[in-house]
Amino acid sequence: MDAAAPLARTEMPAPSFVMSDEGYQIATYAWGDPAAEPVLCVHGFASSCRDNWVDTGWVRDLTRAGYRVVGVDQRGHGASDKPHDPRAYSMAAFVSDLLIVLDTYLIDAVRYVGYSLGARVGWQFAVDAPEHVSRAALGGIPDGRPLARLQIEQARAYADEGIPVEDPVTRNYVTLAERVAGNDLRALVALAEGMRLGDADPDPDRPPAPAHPLRDGLGRRDSRAITRARRRSAGRHIRGDPRPPSLQHPGIAGVPAECGRVLRRRRVTPDALVPPVREDRGHEVVKISGRR
Repeated sequence: MDAAAPLARTEMPAPSFVMSDEGYQIATYAWGDPAAEPVLCVHGFASSCRDNWVDTGWVRDLTRAGYRVVGVDQRGHGASDKPHDPRAYSMAAFVSDLLIVLDTYLIDAVRYVGYSLGARVGWQFAVDAPEHVSRAALGGIPDGRPLARLQIEQARAYADEGIPVEDPVTRNYVTLAERVAGNDLRALVALAEGMRLGDADPDPDRPPAPAHPLRDGLGRRDSRAITRARRRSAGRHIRGDPRPPSLQHPGIAGVPAECGRVLRRRRVTPDALVPPVREDRGHEVVKISGRR
């Protein structure tokens, strides 16, 4: 019997641009029936909508499940503008971009799917604008500030003058940033610097919906996930590994294949985005751990 043909990936449409508060162009994409329930997919650091969600089959699976999918290239990534000013990359700016996207698409509330940087932004998005998030699946939320381990001056010297990077953590981040064609290393260095300004760790004991328990991909209470992650991964960054210590997934944050494995291994499927049975529970956050 012939082997089954691989499933076709979703076509990548031309981007539609929205304007940020500062005047930056943010690339957005849409698939599926405009009248269907919307899912907002937000990618990780040094990645893109195509890299994390289209090429991995997530857009295909979500549209087949009957959802409308809206994707975004976060500022500094993909087809969006890539400012070199670190002040352009505050957490408030990332959240504001998503609010503008929803407003432009005339969407009141979404099921939110985020990975790595997209998950961290999603957490804050749900904290700051809970009325716009009915349910969220967040994979690879960084513990602490992983980009703070990057040696900015070494990364900038490499980007500007090609000077080899000596610090192993910084070298790994540079390799990650150069993996995706079209990435602007100077913009990503600026993002790493800007994310250090005013951002705080997500508090697992005060999730976006404080009246409802934070749950992992198996539906269990997971308020101590970040504490457990810190203990298990304390030695990893000494070896120069840039993987985010929280959620303990075995791949580098932002790598699309790992994005798919982390979410699917934790049984996050289109069904995971169905709202809770009890309508009075409000929105709910599903936090995805990378290991069983």
